[in-house]
Amino acid sequence: MEILIHSLPELDASIPRVLQALAGRRKIALYGDMGAGKTTFVKALCRYLGVRETTASPTFSLVNQYHYMEKDGSEALFYHLDLYRLASLKEALDIGIEDLLYDPWYCVIEWPQLAEPLLPADAAKIQIEITGETSRRLLIL
Repeated sequence: MEILIHSLPELDASIPRVLQALAGRRKIALYGDMGAGKTTFVKALCRYLGVRETTASPTFSLVNQYHYMEKDGSEALFYHLDLYRLASLKEALDIGIEDLLYDPWYCVIEWPQLAEPLLPADAAKIQIEITGETSRRLLIL
């Protein structure tokens, strides 16, 4: 699926379509060049889900955890990982990535290339491409 985005409000409005394309998948590998909007996408997804904490890039913390409420009222978790600074698959294992990839919660990974061998077979892949100063193309696989 391809979604064209021209502004931040359009990104927010596109999240239901993204979730529909994900078809229930909660493990998401997020690809894109530096500045493509990977963290901005995660923030929009968190807003839609109802995360109340301030969301930020986990570039230095590597893993950020957020809370939100499922539609049934139960508490849920959202993990946001940034593997940009990691140098090896072992480092990804050391931060506990396997546990996050096989639990029931959302886990969105920026710069996932290093951890691709660990991704579940049904993990979604989203490519964000810069098409203009404020426009992006989302490819959901």
